[in-house]
Amino acid sequence: MNDKISIIIPVYNAEKYIKRCIKSIKSQTYENYEAIFIDDGSTDKSLEIIQENINNKMIVITQKNK
Repeated sequence: MNDKISIIIPVYNAEKYIKRCIKSIKSQTYENYEAIFIDDGSTDKSLEIIQENINNKMIVITQKNK
């Protein structure tokens, strides 16, 4: 059974760690996934790093800080 899984990653000022997170997701052997990054109004370069490193199984949602 190859059920699709969703990985939800909340992001707020995570520029030190987000590239490592993306690399970890991409290196998994299970391929039927989607990764959803929810940027909560980061003021650092988190959003820029995400946009430069995602693939077609990953999406980004941005919102104002809540």
